[in-house]
Amino acid sequence: MLKQVGRSSCTSILIGKAASLTGSVIIGRNEDSKTAWPKHLAFYPAKTLTAPASFHSKDNQFTIELPKTSFAYDATPEWTDQFGVFAEDGINAYQVAMSATESAYANERVLAADPFNLESGLLEEAMVTIILPYVKTAREGVVRLGDIVTRYGAAEANGILFADPDEAWYFEIGSGHHWVAQRIPDDEYAVVANQLAIQIIDFTSPNFITSPGLAAFVRQNHLWPADQPFDWRAIFGTQDESDLHYNTPRVWQGQRRFNPNVRQDPQATDLPFSRKPEQPISIQAAQGFLGDHYADTPYDLTRTTNREQATFRPVGVATTQESHLLELNGTAMTHWLAMGVVSQSVFIPFYPQGSIVPATWDQGTATYSPDSAYWVFKLVSVLVDRSWQRYSGKLSAVQTKAKIAVTRLRYEYDQKLQGKLSSTGRLDLINQANQAMAKTVTDLYQQLAAELITLQTADSPLQFKMDPNL
Repeated sequence: MLKQVGRSSCTSILIGKAASLTGSVIIGRNEDSKTAWPKHLAFYPAKTLTAPASFHSKDNQFTIELPKTSFAYDATPEWTDQFGVFAEDGINAYQVAMSATESAYANERVLAADPFNLESGLLEEAMVTIILPYVKTAREGVVRLGDIVTRYGAAEANGILFADPDEAWYFEIGSGHHWVAQRIPDDEYAVVANQLAIQIIDFTSPNFITSPGLAAFVRQNHLWPADQPFDWRAIFGTQDESDLHYNTPRVWQGQRRFNPNVRQDPQATDLPFSRKPEQPISIQAAQGFLGDHYADTPYDLTRTTNREQATFRPVGVATTQESHLLELNGTAMTHWLAMGVVSQSVFIPFYPQGSIVPATWDQGTATYSPDSAYWVFKLVSVLVDRSWQRYSGKLSAVQTKAKIAVTRLRYEYDQKLQGKLSSTGRLDLINQANQAMAKTVTDLYQQLAAELITLQTADSPLQFKMDPNL
C-alpha cells in the first residue's frame, strides 16, 4: 500500500436537511495537521477579469486556467502560502459550501493500474480556491471537481464535501483519474475518518456521479468480480491496522452518538457509510462530535493511563488547526468556526458574506503571538493541558458563557438583518456582527488565560516550606 507523508488526518460529517434539527444542510470537518500551525479567516470579493486568470500550485506543478468571473466566498487559509493556499472550507455567494479535504488512502491494486499524478496532479491545497468561487450548486461543484481530476489527474486520495440548501454530496478520489460522488440522503448523516467510505454504487441513480469509464477500468484490471454489486470502498479502499485503530473507531463513535441504540464494534469493517439518526441532529450535537475524545469511556485520552499508549485515535486531537460546520437553509448561511482544539475552543457563527475580517482573526504565524485569535485559543489549551483535572472546570464554565453570549448575538443580528436595509447597510451590519461575536469570545478566552497563568504561578516545584511565617 502506498501512503504519502505530510498530509492532514481529519474527521468529517455531512447531515441531510431532514436529518438536522433546523432543516438545514450541514457539512463540517476538523482540519488536523499540526499542533502549532495557525489558520486565518478570510473574505474574498467577487471579481470579473478582462482575461482568464491562472492558478499555479506552490506544492507541485499543477496549473489550471480559471474563469474570468468568480463569486464572493469566505475561507480559512494557512498563515503562509509557502506550501500552498489550503483554503480548506467556505461558503460562496450562491450558498454553496465546500470543505476540502478528508485525506484518504487507496490500495496498491488500483494504484498499479492508475497511479497518482504526483508531479502535476490536483492537490488538497488548491481545491477550494479553484472550485468554490465558480459554482452555483453543490452538484456543479461535484461536476467541476470531477472534470478537473479526470483531465489533470489527482496527486492524492481525498474526500471532499459539498453542500447547498437542498443537497449534501461527498466526493472521493480513489486513484489518479477515478472518483465517485454520492448525494447524502436527506434524512441521513455520514461520518468519515481518513478512509474511502462510499460503498455500493448505483450507476443508474442521479444520486451518484462517477468518473468516466469507472466500471470498465475495474473490469479490465480484474479488480472486482463482475457478478457482485460495485463496492467502491472494497475495490479502492484499505483495510489494515491503521484503519482498525486510527480510522474506523471514529466512525463508530460518531454513529454511537447519533444512533445510541445500535450496537456495533469499534473495529468493524462494515460500518455503513450513512445512517438515519435516531433524533434530528442539532448544530450543537455536531459540534460535540467534532470535539469528541471518547469522554467517559476507557479510550479517553485525558485519562493518564492512555497518555503513552492509547487504543483508538479520537475525533478531537491536539493537531486540530480549525474546525468548521457550514450550515445552509435557504434563508441564512452560517460558517461556524472554532480555532484550535475543538473540545477546548468555541464555535463562532460567522456570516460568510462579510467583507472585513474581525480583528486578530487574520493574524498569527508558527510562533506564538498574543494578537492572533488562533493563538488565543491555543494558549488556553496549553494551560489547561498542564492539569486537565484541575483546570478543565474553569474552561468549561467559560465555554458555556461564551456559547450563550455568541449565540444570542447571532440571534439579535439575524433579527436586525430582517429589516429593510440597503446592500451597503446590510454589509456594514454583517461586518459589525462578525466583529462583535469574535471579540466577545476572544475577550473571554484572554481573561481565562490570564487567570490560568496567575493560578499556575503556584505550581512551581521550587517551593520549600519549613516555617509558615517565612
